[in-house]
Amino acid sequence: MDAPLWTETHAPSLEDLPQAGVRDALGRAVDEPMNVVVYGPKGSGKTAGVRALADAAHESENDYVELNVDDFFSRRKTEIKNDPRFERFLVGRSRMSKRDMINHVLKESASYAPVSGSYRTILLDNAEAIREDFQQALRRVMERHHRTTQFVIATRQPSKLIPPIRSRCFDVPVRAPTHDEVVGVLEPIVEAEDVEYDDDGIEYVAGYAEGDVRRAILGAQTTVEQEGELTMQTAYEALGQLGLTARVEEMLDAALDGEFSDARKTLDDLLVDEGYDGGEILDDLLRVSRSRRSGRELAELHRLAGEVDLDLAEGTSDRIHLAHLLAELGR
Repeated sequence: MDAPLWTETHAPSLEDLPQAGVRDALGRAVDEPMNVVVYGPKGSGKTAGVRALADAAHESENDYVELNVDDFFSRRKTEIKNDPRFERFLVGRSRMSKRDMINHVLKESASYAPVSGSYRTILLDNAEAIREDFQQALRRVMERHHRTTQFVIATRQPSKLIPPIRSRCFDVPVRAPTHDEVVGVLEPIVEAEDVEYDDDGIEYVAGYAEGDVRRAILGAQTTVEQEGELTMQTAYEALGQLGLTARVEEMLDAALDGEFSDARKTLDDLLVDEGYDGGEILDDLLRVSRSRRSGRELAELHRLAGEVDLDLAEGTSDRIHLAHLLAELGR
């Protein structure tokens, strides 16, 4: 999508969060700053809730730092060093190992004094990808800066966090939203965008999202951008399985041609912009491959897919494991 994402332009405030328990818990974290673990399934609104907390807690946006763990652990050192969010921390430090780069960025982010108020908030998003050695370093940073920095850890798998971190954090569980809650999120957004829509279109997109708020919002935006309105028919045309299959075929062709950067860009578009989850993409990739491959090649693909499927089921990074599969296909 070239237009601004509706997930950003219509980000909720604390009062707008659909789950009362999450509203209350994050509200307490504003009034009495504490370290927090926000956990729940993908697309349940964890990141949106933390951003709402930061907006309510801080007058300056510079007092909120968002670090996506996947941005570190799935990227090469050069990519991290050249990322505009991190390069100011890493000038002249090219000889650092990747682990030391990550630790340095975290320490520097936590050590800055708040611009306004008495504390800053640092979100570590997609924290199921955090290795244990990094968690030990994180624990030490949390101890050193506990007076001036509030740490929020968002994850699909809180059990992967080491006990010393869990013991320093207040738990905020976020369940998958109900169908009616997703409808309640979509309606004010499409009304604010002043687009033509009907109730059946909203219901279709909410069902298509399967409890993933981000996917629902991006699905509605995709439908409006492609079809000009949001009805059941236009949503079906824009979001039907054929649309995913075409993009997966494009991604597969790029991988098989050795164009890994192009294949990974399509993968990122599907995961981030279009809101698909790794399981859906893997299923469609296998479906497409069965029509193109046979014998030993197809058996090898199924072996690789089985390994990736297990990793996805354990809640680790969809991007890392699907990108690995694409790289193996290119080889």
